[in-house]
Amino acid sequence: MVSDPSKHRRVAVTGCGVVSPLGIGMNANLEALREGRDAVREVTAFDVSQTKCKTAGHVDAGFISGDIRRRRRLHPASHLLIAAMAEAVTGLGTAKPELCIIGTTSGGMSFGESFYRALRDRRKSTGLASAVVNYTPQKPVLDALSATQLSMPIQIIANACATGTNAIGHAFSLIRSGRCQAVLCGGYDALSELVFVGFDALQASTAEKIRPFDAQRSGLVLGEGAAVLSLENWESAEQRGAQILGEITGYGVSTDTYNLTQPHPSGIGPKLAMQRALASARISPGDIDYINAHGTATQFNDATEGIAISEIFGKVAVSSTKSMMGHSLGAAGAIEAAFSLLALQHGFLPPNINLVEPDPQNTFDLVANSARPAPIRRVLSNSFGFGGTNAAIVLQRN
Repeated sequence: MVSDPSKHRRVAVTGCGVVSPLGIGMNANLEALREGRDAVREVTAFDVSQTKCKTAGHVDAGFISGDIRRRRRLHPASHLLIAAMAEAVTGLGTAKPELCIIGTTSGGMSFGESFYRALRDRRKSTGLASAVVNYTPQKPVLDALSATQLSMPIQIIANACATGTNAIGHAFSLIRSGRCQAVLCGGYDALSELVFVGFDALQASTAEKIRPFDAQRSGLVLGEGAAVLSLENWESAEQRGAQILGEITGYGVSTDTYNLTQPHPSGIGPKLAMQRALASARISPGDIDYINAHGTATQFNDATEGIAISEIFGKVAVSSTKSMMGHSLGAAGAIEAAFSLLALQHGFLPPNINLVEPDPQNTFDLVANSARPAPIRRVLSNSFGFGGTNAAIVLQRN
């Protein structure tokens, strides 16, 4: 049964927490975005001597509190999500989330690596049970809920690099339709050796700076992080006097099924996702003031996304914040939604750093190398992934 658009509930964002290579918390990330800070640095967590790419966007481990045993007991992904959720729930007040929807692509992958290496090397079984427990994708979510003293059902979404946006979009749909009043949503992913080496083997990673939408772009750089948003029915949030950070007004998805790792060259997948997000928000392309692009700096992704944006929006302002912190996979869409909220709240366009020569096929206005002040009201945030998965959300200043 198709829902009646006239009965759609408005969806407010009443809390947001973010941990990224750019900083811990919304304020630190705001400062870094305005500066156009480059947070990509040499990988030290594991051996990269045999890989082409040797850099990534690392989160500074200095934010982890507690004793050494606790820090070692929990997976890095748990620490990321705990910090993001703790910040997001400060605005909950009397609201009681009914569901927690979190996206990830690798869960506690590095614990899985340790487990299988121990089996291969026939090492003693000490710690293997902990490795198995922490390997599952729901474990960091359970750790974060426990740390924030919350209890609710959880859903895990894993849909390649569209994951974080899918999680937010699913939560938005539940509240808009009236099936839920309040939902926590977001995404997380921590750097792992297996994933890092995998992208390097696919020749998707670069040994150079990440340069989205540059004519000479050479590939992506991986990152890590987490972001959590608290979404509520607008009327309920207003009634309890909540501070409303922004509004989510639209969500669109598509799957082009063209290739396991390459998007359809026509850009039909991203194009449909963006058009459906606009239709969901009941707005036209001219109503969008800024697009936070997926912008991985790979040849195929940027080409197809650039085609789609140029065809639909023309001269709209565009940037990829991955240029500053790398691609955090399952966390990317959630982190970029947080960045979009910051842009709306503080009236600026985050920069697309490291740009040397803009790709001439693109007609949009690329926010090159430094942030710009701009009185923006609506943002479109894109996330596209392997297998032709595409998702986009529309955020609006209240």
